[in-house]
Amino acid sequence: MPGKVFFNITMSLDGFMAPRSEPGDIDALRRGESTPNLERWMSQWSRLQAWVFPQRFFLESQHLGSGGEEGRDNDILRHTFERTSVSIMGKRMFEGGEIGWNDDAPFHTPVYVITHEQRDPWTRPGGTTFHFVGDGIHAALDRARADAGDGDIRIAGGAETIQQYLDAGLIDEFTLAIAPVLLGDGIRLFDNVSADAIAFEPVHVETSSTVTHVTYAVTRTATGPD
Repeated sequence: MPGKVFFNITMSLDGFMAPRSEPGDIDALRRGESTPNLERWMSQWSRLQAWVFPQRFFLESQHLGSGGEEGRDNDILRHTFERTSVSIMGKRMFEGGEIGWNDDAPFHTPVYVITHEQRDPWTRPGGTTFHFVGDGIHAALDRARADAGDGDIRIAGGAETIQQYLDAGLIDEFTLAIAPVLLGDGIRLFDNVSADAIAFEPVHVETSSTVTHVTYAVTRTATGPD
């Protein structure tokens, strides 16, 4: 039996899953330049993800040192990593990560990157191999399922990629870590997702001292995608 297709993201209290980036931000990051928009993006992203940074699993997996917190937030981060057999992401997430990730990349699984760029697989130390798929979200998922067997597949991001999989009815479940911050602007999770395509069933709610983790199962509606 195939595993689940899922995602987990942090969302602000006013419903944004990421700050809004501008054309040229990735190029500026590659050049090591600092722009006002890039500084704003990093500041908002840091506020949104502040619950992640002190966790022991995050620090160790990113080679940022030892120690750190070991409560439920840490357990949830570790469980997400351990359940993931294959990851899928969009080109923009890969481009940003290619600059910021450490040499062995934080996945340690096959990763399928949805892009129109033709490129040979890129293998990193630690078990991460990036495969570049040029024929869409369904082809990427088919290849990920062939690798994953009965393991779970994580849609890692970014926002547009998650929205495409949601709108196509290809997500089985997702978890939101709702952070007690307001961004005021940014990218909403359900932008570009048809309201009548899918329905949600609450599965689990757990509150830590920093965020509230809410898990939903996703079902296809009668008028939604097959």
